[in-house]
Amino acid sequence: MIRSLIFSEGKLVGRDLEVEALRLVRADRGLVIWVDLEDPTDDETKSILEGVFQFHPLAIEDCVSPSSLPKIEDYEDYFFMVAHCVDPTRIEKFNTTELNLFLGRDFLVTFHRARMHIVQTVIERSARTIGAAIARGPDRLAHFLLDALIDNFKPVTDELHSELEQIEEDVLSEEKNPKHTPNLISKLLEVRSEINHLRQIIRPLRDVVSRLTMGDNKNIRAVTLPYFRDLRDNLIRVDETAASYADQLLISFDLYLSKSDFQANEGIKTLTALTALTLPATLVGTWYGMNFENMPELKSPLGYPVAIIVTMLLTAAMWFWCKRRRWI
Repeated sequence: MIRSLIFSEGKLVGRDLEVEALRLVRADRGLVIWVDLEDPTDDETKSILEGVFQFHPLAIEDCVSPSSLPKIEDYEDYFFMVAHCVDPTRIEKFNTTELNLFLGRDFLVTFHRARMHIVQTVIERSARTIGAAIARGPDRLAHFLLDALIDNFKPVTDELHSELEQIEEDVLSEEKNPKHTPNLISKLLEVRSEINHLRQIIRPLRDVVSRLTMGDNKNIRAVTLPYFRDLRDNLIRVDETAASYADQLLISFDLYLSKSDFQANEGIKTLTALTALTLPATLVGTWYGMNFENMPELKSPLGYPVAIIVTMLLTAAMWFWCKRRRWI
């Protein structure tokens, strides 16, 4: 699907034009064009990226091929940028959607395979009447998109924070609920994978936005540089938050291992104490189990009482010894 917005001096003058009309508008340097390609067909992709804007073949190849990391490439009169938008309403797994941008002096082209709420929101926002022409510049439109994209990290980090708190609670209460141990390990590994995925997206995107704030890109006006610096600062905060979550998860994992070792030691202590308490009875029983002909206790009427008393005294002594060592 191809959507387009045409601006002249900050005012919306056209919308959703045909491809041939876009070619004519593209030739008019006084107009600003935003073309959005949402899950386009091959013919639509070729007609816009090659036919209307004549982008570099390598840029087109990078655009239509999935990219695992954000990046930016400078060309003669535009730059190509790859960003990843997170899904703030994830159900089972941390998901992202790739957003590709071509930004020039008088045009913005966005390309994405899946439907993106942030793009629709910015389109509706840009279609409203706004007096300032800066709000309709391609660089400002790109800022709107990146700003909405970064805002989507907030609910994700909040959800990760809640999951980390739940993990800590489960770790501390695991001794009372040992049957939850396999689920806890699975949750620890899942959250760790999601935090690593988040950081893999944030760090390259932060570097990409930082390049846009240097002021050496001719497609970013000086008046919009403060807005991109604000995006960079927001990404730094998200990155620092993700790093703190990684440290917090590591502490929870260390705590889980410590509790597991402690519980294993407690089990060994219990088994050792049981072995020690049964040792006197085993020793005396083994002694009397040997069929010696000349064993004096066999001929004495006090043999069994003496054996029982000795067994009880040794067992009591062993119990006292285990008690002092806090094995029982």
